[in-house]
Amino acid sequence: MRVAAFSIQPYDRESLAAASAGLPLEWTWLEPRLDARTARLAQGATAVNCFVNDDLDAAALEALAAAGVRLVTLRCAGFNQVDLAAAARLGLPVTRVPEYSPHAVAEHTVGLILMLDRKLHKAYNRVREGNFALDGLLGFDLHGRTAGVVGTGRIGRRVAEILLGFGCRVLAHDPHPPADLVARGVAFVPLDELFASSDVITLHCPLSPTSHHMIDARALGLMKPGVMLVNTSRGGLVDTRAVIHGLKSGRVGHLGLDVYEEEADLFFADHSNSIIHDDTFTRLLTFPNVVVTAHQAFFTKNALDAIAAQTVRNLMHFQRGEPLEATVTQPPSA
Repeated sequence: MRVAAFSIQPYDRESLAAASAGLPLEWTWLEPRLDARTARLAQGATAVNCFVNDDLDAAALEALAAAGVRLVTLRCAGFNQVDLAAAARLGLPVTRVPEYSPHAVAEHTVGLILMLDRKLHKAYNRVREGNFALDGLLGFDLHGRTAGVVGTGRIGRRVAEILLGFGCRVLAHDPHPPADLVARGVAFVPLDELFASSDVITLHCPLSPTSHHMIDARALGLMKPGVMLVNTSRGGLVDTRAVIHGLKSGRVGHLGLDVYEEEADLFFADHSNSIIHDDTFTRLLTFPNVVVTAHQAFFTKNALDAIAAQTVRNLMHFQRGEPLEATVTQPPSA
């Protein structure tokens, strides 16, 4: 079975090739993102394999179906980039990787919290320049602070567990509170109460029409002055312009982002020798209390191996006519 893999980086190719060694899968490695224009590159493929910033809207899916594609596989957990109604209409099953390494994203999230709090990014640069002064590097103890975790799925629950280990009071918001987290002392509260009570807020929920711009001017107005906000979930959860206003006013005291709502034309590529034309993003980078990483929270060897293994299982089940694992049939809910 021929598989056209889009948005491929060297590490994707290596992990997928290793996971499919000896299996009847013929890969076509494609660096471009998948969209309605590039879908023609899948001509002759039975399946496509895509990532978070590929655009599988109705036009792209129609082009894929016309090219003979019969299966869409995602090498990610999120699926907000797929028009599921169009996929169903075209008879294109969609599979994903619902769990690769929640530990990877959770640990990166807490890494951002620690970096912002203790200003490790500034300290690193200072010492390399021979500056050993501590002025301007003052942080705070996480112990005893209130941390708000929005979404307690596989990743959010691990963030909550880590923060409990730091001695934080942990609030959470989720439509389905896990009983074991409640038993461990996590208090599940309405979203507005979480916003108003938390010193640190971290987002771990899917992106959907109802969660789009969950962090907007209204939400920011509820938060404590100087709140720390961290997003390692989906960029569209945050209204970037509203957060920039919050940074300027001091409402947001620390901001950590591993995702950005307009990241598709920026992340996973080297732009160091070119001009970034996204003025909103470049404005973000001017703030000393902002740390941005380029969608790398998932990026561990464990996660890549797990993503490749599940992706290959999805493909082989289709190839053999077996029931598909990890199919996506409904839009994500907030």
